[in-house]
Amino acid sequence: MADKEKILIVEDEFIVGNDLKMMLVKGGYDVCGIAASVEQARTLIAQKQPDWVLLDIILKTPTSGIELAKELLQLRIPFLYISANTNQQTLEAAKATQPYGFLVKPFRERDLFVMLDIARYRHGVETGMIREETAAMPVETTLDPDIIGSSTAMKKAQEQAGIVAPTNTSVLLLGESGTGKERFARAIHKNSLRKNKPFITVNCAALPVSLLESELFGHERGAFTGAVQKRIGKFEQAHGGTLFLDEIGELPLEAQVKLLRTLQEKEIEKLGGGQLTKVDVRVIAATNRNLEKEVAEGRFRLDLYYRLNVFPIALPPLREHKEDIRSLALYFLQKLSGNTGKKVSGISETVLQTLEQHDWPGNIRELEHLIERQFILTDGEQISAIEIPASRMPQIAAAEKLETMEEMERAHILKVLKACNGRVSGEMGAAEVLKVSAQTLYSKMKKLGIKTTYK
Repeated sequence: MADKEKILIVEDEFIVGNDLKMMLVKGGYDVCGIAASVEQARTLIAQKQPDWVLLDIILKTPTSGIELAKELLQLRIPFLYISANTNQQTLEAAKATQPYGFLVKPFRERDLFVMLDIARYRHGVETGMIREETAAMPVETTLDPDIIGSSTAMKKAQEQAGIVAPTNTSVLLLGESGTGKERFARAIHKNSLRKNKPFITVNCAALPVSLLESELFGHERGAFTGAVQKRIGKFEQAHGGTLFLDEIGELPLEAQVKLLRTLQEKEIEKLGGGQLTKVDVRVIAATNRNLEKEVAEGRFRLDLYYRLNVFPIALPPLREHKEDIRSLALYFLQKLSGNTGKKVSGISETVLQTLEQHDWPGNIRELEHLIERQFILTDGEQISAIEIPASRMPQIAAAEKLETMEEMERAHILKVLKACNGRVSGEMGAAEVLKVSAQTLYSKMKKLGIKTTYK
């Protein structure tokens, strides 16, 4: 880098802080100090005015790293978290401070520099510093004519997609099933410099665990029983183009490790092969899951989450932009008329009002299927009546809202702890009452965010 960026390390473990400093100096950064507490950090920030802060969440001081992060946010000093803590409540609190990344201890030197590169890029996009680099890239005025919606929520999503499309950065599309995540992924690819290269889709939820690695990375002949010929994986198929990983939240942990390595090293290793193959692939991932919750519960790697979450785009559920229902319904009708030759040219005002009153749990996909069904059933030139199938989801009053298993488990443990006066182990302790070992209960309490100092 032309000018050395000043980095402040906030880490109360001397060995970790010193190792981090040596890595950064080796990588061309200027480490302007190591603070073991928030108080020391405040002093160094005022004196040194760092460009970036690497911040440990859990410090052996009364004030946590999250509290300092709130101050950094006010000062507009970008920062990354470094921590081994994946408690859900901590993650939610950390996310609220808008970090530019999250490094999980222990990490490799390469992981550190990849995360810093991602963070610096994101910061550049947000501050407008890299707009000059992308301004000359060909971006269509309309992201995609097949993405329908003029509501504020849809305009924001399209604007974000238009900004990130010409770049090579990873994108994470978030939203419920049926909100159009694959349509957005294709639009981003279409508006990128990779548009003439392959767009390859992988549905992570539809593949058996045993076939996932072979599907993503390929295999050599004889790699396993049934591997009678060599197979080219999706990463190689997408070389030079875009790989869309749909339902990324369903990816098993063992495959997540290899995916993270591939994203960082930009190379793959086929099953049954010892040779590494370089790949140039832009990854767009999508999920309808709360990945932060998946991380907290140990089902998704935190480092992979932050590697994919470089540029998140949230797609709203249809119930939150009902003003787009009319244009969507008419678009689907026009599309069906053009494809079939059957002339149904309009939808009555009564039907449109009925559509706008529905909450659409299946989102845009549900609306499309309903219009198609009614199109088939209509004899005239206008859809003048419509029957919306009742939702199969149980209707639960707000006062009768059902708890999740995690909420029930947490409430039960708290109830037992209260009965045991906060005692976890030993005779008449909560572990004994619950008939589990004290170690198991402590682990469960940590996962559920129950403090061991409960009274």
